[in-house]
Amino acid sequence: MQKIVVIGSSNVDTTLHVENFPKPGETINAHKVSEAGGGKGGNQAVAAAKSAAETIFISRVGEDSYGSWMKEQLAGYGVKTDYVLPTAGVKTGHAYITLNAEGQNDIIIDHGANYSLTEADVLAAKDVIEAADCVIAQLETPLEATTAAFKLAKAAGKVTILNPAPAIKDLPADLLAVTDLITPNETESALLTSLPVAEEADLEKNAAKLHELGVKHVIITYGSKGAYLSSPVFTGLVPAFKVKAVDTTAAGDTFLGFLAGSLASDFSNLHEAARFANRASSLAVQKMGAQPSIPDRASVASALAE
Repeated sequence: MQKIVVIGSSNVDTTLHVENFPKPGETINAHKVSEAGGGKGGNQAVAAAKSAAETIFISRVGEDSYGSWMKEQLAGYGVKTDYVLPTAGVKTGHAYITLNAEGQNDIIIDHGANYSLTEADVLAAKDVIEAADCVIAQLETPLEATTAAFKLAKAAGKVTILNPAPAIKDLPADLLAVTDLITPNETESALLTSLPVAEEADLEKNAAKLHELGVKHVIITYGSKGAYLSSPVFTGLVPAFKVKAVDTTAAGDTFLGFLAGSLASDFSNLHEAARFANRASSLAVQKMGAQPSIPDRASVASALAE
């Protein structure tokens, strides 16, 4: 069994279900409102746990009813929450999602307690980080905490995966130096590299630039087209599975959690792990909600065998 530590965000997702996105200045009606656990960190932790990996989550929630609810939700999916810490005087992070009839979404985040995660929180989890096979982080929590976690992981010879979302223009060199695999989507990659992604041929140029920044393995997720891998063990597009999407909110997070849960420490099975992760993502987008939509490993294996 893989042992994975995820450092990242915990959000409550409030989704407004609409026919079409409103135009600037337009008022529209939502035909449904729903709530579920979310946050890129939380989603990726749930996906890793559902991939059958032992998963420990390091995060911050508010000292409010939502914080307790988030921990219960995560634990219910098999995520270990000993390092999901309450933060006095700050509310739990919240994401406000508008979801249209095509399954596409817009998201606005109120970060809440997520920005309270500190380097000290990470150092308190030193033992579990050093015992993990893989450490995952995103950019919805402070960079100092992520960098500290990755430095601990690399010193112990563990795999580090950075999901640079939401993307920032200039990632710190000391963070990239301890990142084994970076996993932007095409929009995030374009921001990181200052290169366009208008067609598939641009993915190779983006990946080359990310390698220049110091990362050995690159995956650029490319929406319904799949994922572009650039690595010493495999380079090329791993096609997506064609399905009718109803909610894409957790697509990328599901991909990453299942990738980490399947990946060998030497990256030798990167192509196979990415294909498995693509199949998991294809199942997630066919259901509503972020964490509730994430399938378990048996369901993914069965679907892949069809």
